[in-house]
Amino acid sequence: MKILSPAKINLFLQVTGKRPDGYHDLFSLMCSVSLFDTVFLQFDTDKIVIESTHPNLPLDETNLAHKAAALFFKSLGVTDGVKIAIQKKIPIAAGLGGGSSNAASVLRGLNHHYDYPFSRDQLSALGLCLGADVPFLLYQKPAFAAGVGEKLEAYTAQLPNHVILVNPGFRVSTAVVFQNLNLRLTKCKKITTRPFLKKTGFDVSLHLCNDLEAVTISKHPEIKLVKKQLVQQGALGALMSGSGPTVFGLFSDPDKACNAMQALDRNFRWNTFSAEIIREKYTIDL
Repeated sequence: MKILSPAKINLFLQVTGKRPDGYHDLFSLMCSVSLFDTVFLQFDTDKIVIESTHPNLPLDETNLAHKAAALFFKSLGVTDGVKIAIQKKIPIAAGLGGGSSNAASVLRGLNHHYDYPFSRDQLSALGLCLGADVPFLLYQKPAFAAGVGEKLEAYTAQLPNHVILVNPGFRVSTAVVFQNLNLRLTKCKKITTRPFLKKTGFDVSLHLCNDLEAVTISKHPEIKLVKKQLVQQGALGALMSGSGPTVFGLFSDPDKACNAMQALDRNFRWNTFSAEIIREKYTIDL
């Protein structure tokens, strides 16, 4: 079984508060983009085995794909196994949800293999146990996300289609970013309110905002340079995704996106990717 496992970006990310359990409530407009890992599932084993093309990806129980399989089997009440092979293209610890996407792909694939024992809502609840981005990455289509990320509402209005992703080549810890977030200094609420954004639709010139960006830039000022260069190369706007450090630029013109890709790819320290926003969920290839 072959499953395409897409990256995600946050076109808008507002941190609305801190919960008693230590997690943060968010309001975000999330999109999957056509930068993919590929997940292969094989069922000729009696235990969970992880393989990967990436030398720095953990292959033990700490891997989110492993956790997803273990949680699925436990919830189903079986002691089966699966071999999970992951071809990585999404950078690790990059704000693009690569690990969460792999976990979502495993849940989707196992649910298909076992003839859909879990409904969409049940599978989403399992995903939330693994990470805040997993419910969206099961959903994949553009959506407003609230709560810790599990409350999803489809977003069907127009969005720029072309995306250039620039990863500066270093990792960022999501946990550390949230630990250093000062809610009194967040700014996205000042740009617009949730009802207004939902009513008027997303406007690149007004709504590109990420409350986590200032925290990550304070530790890694190179992110600000990446944003500047994307805009100089013709992006309608640029923003850090998630907790970073990856920055995306939005383009409506494919030629401008292509030219920007070529220009930014000259920086040997940066990993640059061209992608498009995904409108529909990708199917499982048996």
